Amino acid sequence: MADLTTNFLGISSPNPFWLASAPPTDKEYNVRRAFEAGWGGVVWKTLGSEGPPVVNVNGPRYGAIYGADRRLLGLNNIELITDRPLQTNLDEIARVKADYPDRAVIVSIMVPCEEAEWKAILPRVEETGADGIELNFGCPHGMSERGMGSAVGQVPEYIEMVTRWCKEYYSKPVIVKLTPNITDIRYPARAAHKGGADAVSLINTISSITSVNLDNFSPEPSIDGKGSHGGYCGPAVKPIAMNMVAEIARDPETAGLPISGIGGVTTWRDAAEFMSLGAGNVQVCTAAMTYGFRVVQEMIAGLSRWMDEKGYSSTDQFIGKAVPNVTDWQYLNLNYVTKARIDQDACIKCGRCFAACEDTSHQAISMSPDRVFEVIDAECVACNLCVDVCPVENCITMERLSAGTVDPRTGKTVSDDYANWTMHPNNPMSTAAE
Repeated sequence: MADLTTNFLGISSPNPFWLASAPPTDKEYNVRRAFEAGWGGVVWKTLGSEGPPVVNVNGPRYGAIYGADRRLLGLNNIELITDRPLQTNLDEIARVKADYPDRAVIVSIMVPCEEAEWKAILPRVEETGADGIELNFGCPHGMSERGMGSAVGQVPEYIEMVTRWCKEYYSKPVIVKLTPNITDIRYPARAAHKGGADAVSLINTISSITSVNLDNFSPEPSIDGKGSHGGYCGPAVKPIAMNMVAEIARDPETAGLPISGIGGVTTWRDAAEFMSLGAGNVQVCTAAMTYGFRVVQEMIAGLSRWMDEKGYSSTDQFIGKAVPNVTDWQYLNLNYVTKARIDQDACIKCGRCFAACEDTSHQAISMSPDRVFEVIDAECVACNLCVDVCPVENCITMERLSAGTVDPRTGKTVSDDYANWTMHPNNPMSTAAE
Protein backbone atom coordinates (compact mmCIF):
# COMPACT_ATOMS: atom_id res chain seq x y z
CA MET A 1 0.00 0.00 0.00
CA ALA A 2 1.27 3.49 -0.84
CA ASP A 3 3.03 5.39 1.92
CA LEU A 4 1.66 8.94 2.13
CA THR A 5 4.24 10.06 4.68
CA THR A 6 5.83 13.28 3.51
CA ASN A 7 9.00 15.04 4.51
CA PHE A 8 8.70 18.72 3.72
CA LEU A 9 11.72 20.76 4.79
CA GLY A 10 12.64 17.98 7.20
CA ILE A 11 9.16 18.20 8.76
CA SER A 12 7.52 14.80 8.74
CA SER A 13 3.75 14.37 8.53
CA PRO A 14 1.67 11.21 7.97
CA ASN A 15 0.19 12.61 4.75
CA PRO A 16 0.66 15.66 2.50
CA PHE A 17 -2.65 17.28 3.49
CA TRP A 18 -2.22 20.33 5.70
CA LEU A 19 -4.86 22.81 6.76
CA ALA A 20 -4.01 26.31 5.55
CA SER A 21 -3.78 29.32 7.81
CA ALA A 22 -7.42 30.39 8.00
CA PRO A 23 -10.50 30.27 10.25
CA PRO A 24 -10.30 26.44 10.63
CA THR A 25 -6.91 26.77 12.40
CA ASP A 26 -7.74 29.67 14.69
CA LYS A 27 -7.66 27.84 17.99
CA GLU A 28 -6.63 24.70 19.86
CA TYR A 29 -10.10 23.16 19.78
CA ASN A 30 -10.30 23.24 15.99
CA VAL A 31 -6.76 21.98 15.45
CA ARG A 32 -7.23 19.03 17.79
CA ARG A 33 -10.39 18.07 15.93
CA ALA A 34 -8.48 18.35 12.67
CA PHE A 35 -5.70 16.06 13.84
CA GLU A 36 -8.19 13.53 15.16
CA ALA A 37 -9.85 13.57 11.75
CA GLY A 38 -6.54 12.70 10.09
CA TRP A 39 -4.93 15.91 8.79
CA GLY A 40 -1.18 15.64 8.40
CA GLY A 41 -0.45 19.18 9.53
CA VAL A 42 -1.80 22.65 10.11
CA VAL A 43 -0.65 26.19 9.55
CA TRP A 44 -1.97 28.06 12.58
CA LYS A 45 -4.07 31.11 11.76
CA THR A 46 -1.89 34.18 11.39
CA LEU A 47 -0.57 35.68 14.61
CA GLY A 48 0.03 39.41 14.99
CA SER A 49 2.07 41.49 17.40
CA GLU A 50 0.90 42.79 20.75
CA GLY A 51 0.46 46.27 19.30
CA PRO A 52 -2.95 47.76 18.41
CA PRO A 53 -5.58 45.02 18.78
CA VAL A 54 -7.05 43.30 15.75
CA VAL A 55 -10.83 43.76 15.68
CA ASN A 56 -12.90 41.68 13.25
CA VAL A 57 -16.35 42.60 11.96
CA ASN A 58 -19.35 41.23 13.80
CA GLY A 59 -21.48 40.96 10.68
CA PRO A 60 -21.15 38.57 7.73
CA ARG A 61 -17.55 37.70 6.82
CA TYR A 62 -18.03 35.58 3.70
CA GLY A 63 -19.47 36.05 0.25
CA ALA A 64 -20.03 33.06 -2.03
CA ILE A 65 -20.08 32.02 -5.68
CA TYR A 66 -22.16 28.93 -6.49
CA GLY A 67 -22.42 26.52 -9.37
CA ALA A 68 -25.75 25.64 -10.93
CA ASP A 69 -26.33 22.92 -8.32
CA ARG A 70 -25.44 25.36 -5.48
CA ARG A 71 -22.09 23.69 -5.08
CA LEU A 72 -19.76 26.19 -3.48
CA LEU A 73 -17.20 27.30 -6.06
CA GLY A 74 -15.60 30.21 -4.25
CA LEU A 75 -15.60 32.15 -1.00
CA ASN A 76 -14.85 35.82 -0.49
CA ASN A 77 -13.43 36.31 3.00
CA ILE A 78 -13.12 39.66 4.80
CA GLU A 79 -11.97 38.18 8.11
CA LEU A 80 -8.66 39.50 9.45
CA ILE A 81 -5.85 37.65 11.21
CA THR A 82 -6.49 36.21 14.67
CA ASP A 83 -8.14 38.60 17.08
CA ARG A 84 -7.20 36.47 20.08
CA PRO A 85 -4.30 37.45 22.39
CA LEU A 86 -0.84 36.46 21.16
CA GLN A 87 0.08 34.61 24.33
CA THR A 88 -3.16 32.62 24.27
CA ASN A 89 -2.32 31.39 20.79
CA LEU A 90 1.29 30.59 21.72
CA ASP A 91 0.20 28.56 24.76
CA GLU A 92 -2.27 26.58 22.67
CA ILE A 93 0.29 25.91 19.93
CA ALA A 94 2.72 24.54 22.50
CA ARG A 95 0.11 22.19 23.96
CA VAL A 96 -1.04 20.92 20.58
CA LYS A 97 2.49 20.26 19.32
CA ALA A 98 3.39 18.42 22.52
CA ASP A 99 0.32 16.18 22.18
CA TYR A 100 0.74 15.55 18.42
CA PRO A 101 4.49 15.23 17.83
CA ASP A 102 3.94 13.32 14.57
CA ARG A 103 1.93 16.14 12.96
CA ALA A 104 3.29 19.26 11.33
CA VAL A 105 2.51 22.50 13.14
CA ILE A 106 3.49 25.68 11.31
CA VAL A 107 2.83 29.15 12.70
CA SER A 108 1.71 31.91 10.33
CA ILE A 109 2.95 35.37 11.30
CA MET A 110 2.19 38.92 10.19
CA VAL A 111 3.67 41.90 12.00
CA PRO A 112 4.70 45.39 10.81
CA CYS A 113 7.60 45.57 8.37
CA GLU A 114 10.08 46.56 11.08
CA GLU A 115 13.03 44.44 12.17
CA ALA A 116 12.35 44.98 15.88
CA GLU A 117 8.82 43.58 15.55
CA TRP A 118 10.05 40.37 13.93
CA LYS A 119 12.97 40.06 16.34
CA ALA A 120 10.54 40.28 19.25
CA ILE A 121 7.97 37.71 18.14
CA LEU A 122 10.17 35.00 16.59
CA PRO A 123 11.81 33.71 19.82
CA ARG A 124 8.38 33.45 21.44
CA VAL A 125 7.10 31.39 18.52
CA GLU A 126 10.18 29.17 18.62
CA GLU A 127 9.57 28.41 22.30
CA THR A 128 6.29 26.70 21.39
CA GLY A 129 8.13 23.84 19.69
CA ALA A 130 6.29 24.44 16.41
CA ASP A 131 8.00 22.98 13.35
CA GLY A 132 8.36 26.20 11.38
CA ILE A 133 6.83 29.52 10.44
CA GLU A 134 4.96 30.86 7.44
CA LEU A 135 5.29 34.56 6.62
CA ASN A 136 1.91 35.90 5.57
CA PHE A 137 2.75 38.21 2.68
CA GLY A 138 -0.53 37.56 0.94
CA CYS A 139 -3.62 38.77 2.82
CA PRO A 140 -5.24 41.31 0.42
CA HIS A 141 -7.72 42.98 2.77
CA GLY A 142 -7.70 44.79 6.08
CA MET A 143 -4.10 44.17 7.06
CA SER A 144 -2.73 45.37 3.70
CA GLU A 145 -4.16 48.82 4.46
CA ARG A 146 -1.86 48.80 7.49
CA GLY A 147 1.22 48.09 5.41
CA MET A 148 1.23 44.31 5.96
CA GLY A 149 0.01 41.24 4.07
CA SER A 150 -0.08 41.73 0.32
CA ALA A 151 1.30 45.27 0.74
CA VAL A 152 4.59 43.53 1.56
CA GLY A 153 4.08 40.61 -0.82
CA GLN A 154 3.81 42.97 -3.79
CA VAL A 155 7.26 44.44 -3.16
CA PRO A 156 10.06 41.91 -3.77
CA GLU A 157 12.61 44.03 -1.89
CA TYR A 158 10.47 43.88 1.26
CA ILE A 159 10.01 40.13 0.89
CA GLU A 160 13.75 39.57 0.70
CA MET A 161 14.42 41.91 3.62
CA VAL A 162 11.89 40.39 6.02
CA THR A 163 12.86 36.86 5.04
CA ARG A 164 16.48 37.66 5.94
CA TRP A 165 15.38 38.95 9.34
CA CYS A 166 13.46 35.74 10.00
CA LYS A 167 16.36 33.52 8.98
CA GLU A 168 18.57 35.51 11.36
CA TYR A 169 16.26 35.37 14.38
CA TYR A 170 14.61 31.98 13.89
CA SER A 171 16.37 28.64 13.59
CA LYS A 172 13.64 26.47 12.03
CA PRO A 173 12.21 26.40 8.48
CA VAL A 174 10.84 29.65 7.09
CA ILE A 175 8.06 29.41 4.48
CA VAL A 176 7.06 32.55 2.58
CA LYS A 177 3.40 32.71 1.59
CA LEU A 178 2.99 34.58 -1.69
CA THR A 179 0.18 36.80 -2.91
CA PRO A 180 -1.38 36.14 -6.33
CA ASN A 181 -2.28 39.83 -6.58
CA ILE A 182 0.78 40.58 -8.66
CA THR A 183 1.68 40.56 -12.35
CA ASP A 184 4.45 37.93 -12.32
CA ILE A 185 4.67 35.47 -9.43
CA ARG A 186 8.27 34.66 -10.24
CA TYR A 187 9.61 37.95 -8.89
CA PRO A 188 8.36 37.57 -5.28
CA ALA A 189 9.41 33.91 -5.35
CA ARG A 190 12.92 34.89 -6.44
CA ALA A 191 13.04 37.52 -3.69
CA ALA A 192 12.05 34.96 -1.06
CA HIS A 193 14.71 32.61 -2.41
CA LYS A 194 17.36 35.33 -2.25
CA GLY A 195 16.34 36.12 1.31
CA GLY A 196 17.02 32.53 2.31
CA ALA A 197 13.48 31.16 2.47
CA ASP A 198 13.33 27.41 2.93
CA ALA A 199 10.14 27.22 0.87
CA VAL A 200 7.29 29.23 -0.58
CA SER A 201 3.57 28.55 -0.27
CA LEU A 202 0.96 29.78 -2.72
CA ILE A 203 -1.47 31.05 -3.53
CA ASN A 204 -2.95 33.27 -0.89
CA THR A 205 -6.38 34.68 -1.65
CA ILE A 206 -7.24 36.80 -4.68
CA SER A 207 -8.57 40.31 -4.10
CA SER A 208 -12.24 40.24 -5.07
CA ILE A 209 -15.83 41.37 -4.81
CA THR A 210 -18.09 38.38 -5.36
CA SER A 211 -21.47 40.07 -5.68
CA VAL A 212 -23.48 43.26 -5.21
CA ASN A 213 -26.85 43.51 -3.45
CA LEU A 214 -29.05 45.16 -6.09
CA ASP A 215 -31.55 46.41 -3.50
CA ASN A 216 -29.16 48.54 -1.46
CA PHE A 217 -26.22 48.44 -3.92
CA SER A 218 -23.75 47.21 -1.32
CA PRO A 219 -21.05 44.63 -2.08
CA GLU A 220 -21.56 41.32 -0.29
CA PRO A 221 -20.89 40.50 2.48
CA SER A 222 -22.54 43.73 3.57
CA ILE A 223 -21.80 45.45 6.88
CA ASP A 224 -24.40 48.11 7.63
CA GLY A 225 -24.84 48.95 3.96
CA LYS A 226 -21.13 48.95 3.06
CA GLY A 227 -18.86 46.26 1.67
CA SER A 228 -15.16 45.78 1.09
CA HIS A 229 -13.01 43.77 -1.24
CA GLY A 230 -11.93 40.49 0.33
CA GLY A 231 -9.83 37.42 -0.37
CA TYR A 232 -11.23 34.91 -2.89
CA CYS A 233 -10.53 31.20 -2.45
CA GLY A 234 -12.03 27.82 -3.26
CA PRO A 235 -12.24 25.53 -6.32
CA ALA A 236 -12.59 28.50 -8.68
CA VAL A 237 -9.02 29.69 -8.01
CA LYS A 238 -7.35 26.32 -8.61
CA PRO A 239 -6.34 26.99 -12.27
CA ILE A 240 -4.71 30.29 -11.28
CA ALA A 241 -2.91 28.66 -8.38
CA MET A 242 -1.58 25.73 -10.41
CA ASN A 243 -0.22 28.03 -13.10
CA MET A 244 1.65 30.07 -10.49
CA VAL A 245 3.04 26.95 -8.81
CA ALA A 246 4.25 25.71 -12.20
CA GLU A 247 5.83 29.07 -13.03
CA ILE A 248 7.96 28.89 -9.90
CA ALA A 249 8.78 25.21 -10.34
CA ARG A 250 10.11 25.72 -13.87
CA ASP A 251 11.85 29.06 -13.31
CA PRO A 252 15.64 28.47 -13.43
CA GLU A 253 16.13 31.04 -10.64
CA THR A 254 13.86 29.17 -8.22
CA ALA A 255 14.30 25.60 -9.46
CA GLY A 256 14.53 23.27 -6.50
CA LEU A 257 12.83 25.70 -4.10
CA PRO A 258 10.27 23.64 -2.15
CA ILE A 259 6.65 24.63 -2.72
CA SER A 260 3.54 24.12 -0.61
CA GLY A 261 0.56 24.27 -2.98
CA ILE A 262 -2.60 26.14 -2.02
CA GLY A 263 -5.72 27.08 -3.93
CA GLY A 264 -8.95 25.15 -4.34
CA VAL A 265 -7.71 21.71 -3.30
CA THR A 266 -10.93 19.77 -2.76
CA THR A 267 -10.17 16.18 -3.82
CA TRP A 268 -7.21 13.81 -3.95
CA ARG A 269 -6.96 14.51 -7.68
CA ASP A 270 -6.48 18.23 -7.03
CA ALA A 271 -3.67 17.38 -4.65
CA ALA A 272 -2.00 15.01 -7.11
CA GLU A 273 -2.15 17.66 -9.83
CA PHE A 274 -0.56 20.31 -7.62
CA MET A 275 2.14 17.87 -6.56
CA SER A 276 2.86 16.80 -10.13
CA LEU A 277 3.49 20.49 -10.85
CA GLY A 278 6.14 20.68 -8.16
CA ALA A 279 4.35 21.08 -4.82
CA GLY A 280 5.79 18.96 -2.04
CA ASN A 281 2.49 19.04 -0.17
CA VAL A 282 -0.83 20.89 -0.28
CA GLN A 283 -2.75 23.15 2.04
CA VAL A 284 -6.55 23.12 2.23
CA CYS A 285 -9.08 25.60 3.56
CA THR A 286 -12.36 25.98 1.66
CA ALA A 287 -12.99 22.24 1.32
CA ALA A 288 -12.73 21.83 5.09
CA MET A 289 -15.04 24.80 5.65
CA THR A 290 -17.54 23.34 3.17
CA TYR A 291 -17.54 19.67 4.16
CA GLY A 292 -15.92 19.52 7.59
CA PHE A 293 -12.59 18.09 8.69
CA ARG A 294 -13.36 14.49 7.80
CA VAL A 295 -13.15 15.31 4.10
CA VAL A 296 -9.45 14.55 4.50
CA GLN A 297 -10.26 10.85 4.75
CA GLU A 298 -11.57 10.89 1.18
CA MET A 299 -8.41 12.67 0.08
CA ILE A 300 -6.17 10.16 1.84
CA ALA A 301 -8.06 7.15 0.50
CA GLY A 302 -8.23 8.50 -3.05
CA LEU A 303 -4.56 9.48 -3.26
CA SER A 304 -3.46 6.18 -1.78
CA ARG A 305 -5.60 4.19 -4.21
CA TRP A 306 -4.33 6.18 -7.21
CA MET A 307 -0.73 5.74 -6.13
CA ASP A 308 -1.26 1.99 -5.80
CA GLU A 309 -2.77 1.83 -9.29
CA LYS A 310 0.16 3.77 -10.74
CA GLY A 311 2.78 1.84 -8.82
CA TYR A 312 4.00 4.75 -6.71
CA SER A 313 5.12 3.76 -3.24
CA SER A 314 5.83 7.31 -2.07
CA THR A 315 4.76 10.82 -3.04
CA ASP A 316 8.35 11.70 -3.98
CA GLN A 317 7.98 9.49 -7.05
CA PHE A 318 5.46 11.77 -8.78
CA ILE A 319 6.20 15.20 -7.32
CA GLY A 320 7.24 17.46 -10.19
CA LYS A 321 6.64 14.90 -12.96
CA ALA A 322 4.47 17.34 -14.94
CA VAL A 323 6.92 20.25 -14.74
CA PRO A 324 8.99 19.26 -17.83
CA ASN A 325 5.76 19.17 -19.84
CA VAL A 326 4.82 22.76 -18.99
CA THR A 327 6.20 24.93 -21.78
CA ASP A 328 5.69 28.23 -23.57
CA TRP A 329 3.22 28.41 -26.48
CA GLN A 330 5.98 28.80 -29.06
CA TYR A 331 7.26 25.31 -28.27
CA LEU A 332 3.97 23.52 -28.91
CA ASN A 333 4.03 21.06 -31.80
CA LEU A 334 1.79 22.43 -34.55
CA ASN A 335 2.18 19.14 -36.44
CA TYR A 336 -0.08 17.54 -33.83
CA VAL A 337 -3.55 17.40 -35.46
CA THR A 338 -6.77 16.10 -33.90
CA LYS A 339 -10.46 16.00 -34.83
CA ALA A 340 -13.57 15.71 -32.68
CA ARG A 341 -15.43 12.39 -32.69
CA ILE A 342 -18.99 11.89 -31.42
CA ASP A 343 -20.07 8.54 -29.96
CA GLN A 344 -23.57 8.21 -31.38
CA ASP A 345 -24.53 5.53 -28.87
CA ALA A 346 -23.69 7.85 -25.96
CA CYS A 347 -25.17 11.01 -27.52
CA ILE A 348 -28.40 12.22 -25.85
CA LYS A 349 -29.17 14.61 -28.75
CA CYS A 350 -29.21 17.70 -26.56
CA GLY A 351 -27.56 19.78 -29.28
CA ARG A 352 -25.23 21.75 -27.04
CA CYS A 353 -22.21 20.85 -29.15
CA PHE A 354 -23.96 22.03 -32.29
CA ALA A 355 -25.15 25.30 -30.77
CA ALA A 356 -21.73 26.13 -29.35
CA CYS A 357 -19.87 25.30 -32.55
CA GLU A 358 -22.39 26.88 -34.93
CA ASP A 359 -22.80 30.12 -33.01
CA THR A 360 -19.38 30.71 -31.46
CA SER A 361 -16.78 28.58 -33.20
CA HIS A 362 -16.15 27.05 -36.63
CA GLN A 363 -19.45 25.56 -37.88
CA ALA A 364 -17.85 22.12 -37.77
CA ILE A 365 -20.83 20.10 -36.49
CA SER A 366 -23.85 19.25 -38.62
CA MET A 367 -27.36 18.46 -37.39
CA SER A 368 -29.68 16.22 -39.38
CA PRO A 369 -33.49 16.58 -39.30
CA ASP A 370 -33.68 13.74 -36.78
CA ARG A 371 -31.01 15.41 -34.59
CA VAL A 372 -27.99 13.31 -35.41
CA PHE A 373 -24.85 15.38 -34.84
CA GLU A 374 -21.70 14.71 -36.84
CA VAL A 375 -18.32 16.41 -37.10
CA ILE A 376 -17.34 18.08 -40.37
CA ASP A 377 -13.63 17.33 -40.51
CA ALA A 378 -13.00 19.93 -43.20
CA GLU A 379 -14.08 22.67 -40.76
CA CYS A 380 -12.93 21.22 -37.41
CA VAL A 381 -9.92 23.07 -35.95
CA ALA A 382 -9.84 20.78 -32.87
CA CYS A 383 -10.65 23.59 -30.47
CA ASN A 384 -12.20 21.09 -28.02
CA LEU A 385 -15.18 23.33 -27.17
CA CYS A 386 -17.67 20.58 -28.07
CA VAL A 387 -15.97 18.24 -25.59
CA ASP A 388 -16.14 20.86 -22.86
CA VAL A 389 -19.83 21.72 -23.29
CA CYS A 390 -21.09 18.16 -23.77
CA PRO A 391 -22.96 17.00 -20.62
CA VAL A 392 -22.11 13.32 -21.25
CA GLU A 393 -18.62 12.34 -20.19
CA ASN A 394 -16.56 10.79 -23.00
CA CYS A 395 -19.37 11.16 -25.53
CA ILE A 396 -17.17 13.50 -27.58
CA THR A 397 -13.45 12.82 -27.74
CA MET A 398 -10.50 14.13 -29.72
CA GLU A 399 -8.82 11.68 -32.11
CA ARG A 400 -5.31 12.31 -33.39
CA LEU A 401 -4.72 12.02 -37.12
CA SER A 402 -1.85 9.66 -37.84
CA ALA A 403 1.23 10.63 -39.84
CA GLY A 404 0.60 10.54 -43.59
CA THR A 405 -3.07 11.41 -43.24
CA VAL A 406 -4.28 14.43 -45.18
CA ASP A 407 -5.96 17.02 -42.97
CA PRO A 408 -9.22 17.77 -44.85
CA ARG A 409 -9.27 21.28 -43.42
CA THR A 410 -5.84 22.37 -44.64
CA GLY A 411 -5.15 19.84 -47.37
CA LYS A 412 -1.73 19.21 -45.87
CA THR A 413 -0.27 15.84 -44.97
CA VAL A 414 0.13 15.30 -41.24
CA SER A 415 3.77 14.71 -40.40
CA ASP A 416 5.70 13.43 -37.40
CA ASP A 417 9.04 14.22 -39.01
CA TYR A 418 9.92 17.26 -36.95
CA ALA A 419 11.22 16.33 -33.52
CA ASN A 420 11.72 20.00 -32.76
CA TRP A 421 8.79 22.02 -34.07
CA THR A 422 10.47 25.26 -33.01
CA MET A 423 12.96 24.86 -35.89
CA HIS A 424 10.37 24.17 -38.57
CA PRO A 425 10.02 26.95 -41.18
CA ASN A 426 6.22 26.92 -40.83
CA ASN A 427 6.55 28.00 -37.20
CA PRO A 428 6.51 31.81 -37.28
CA MET A 429 8.45 31.93 -34.02
CA SER A 430 11.33 29.76 -35.17
CA THR A 431 14.70 31.10 -36.25
CA ALA A 432 14.39 29.03 -39.43
CA ALA A 433 11.34 31.06 -40.44
CA GLU A 434 13.45 34.19 -40.61
